[in-house]
Amino acid sequence: VQLQASGGGLVQPGGSLRLSCAASGFGFDNYAVGWFRQSPGKEREGVSCISSSGGSTYNADSVKGRFTISRDNAKKTVYLQMNSLKPEDTALYYCATGPCTVINIDGAHHHFASWSQGTQVTVSS
Repeated sequence: VQLQASGGGLVQPGGSLRLSCAASGFGFDNYAVGWFRQSPGKEREGVSCISSSGGSTYNADSVKGRFTISRDNAKKTVYLQMNSLKPEDTALYYCATGPCTVINIDGAHHHFASWSQGTQVTVSS
């Protein structure tokens, strides 16, 4: 499966954005999908993850209550709704396939594959 991320942009603090991760190829509904972000000088960190069916979701503590992950398997797309954005949310955001159970550990990105290109999210006034 190949993934393409989109939806980034410039937003003021407190604003919202919705990222999309669109898949091509077969078997998308067999894969859990995670969102990661990386800012300059920092390691890539897990943000949210959703199981293949969409029945289970996982979020990093830093985004709980603000970000919501969802998926539409008919459209082969995973979404990340980001509300109450903060300047510290500024980063390149990526999606990838992998096990949601490790999304919150250091180095989680090593367990994920089929990376999308990044989409830039900038939160600034």
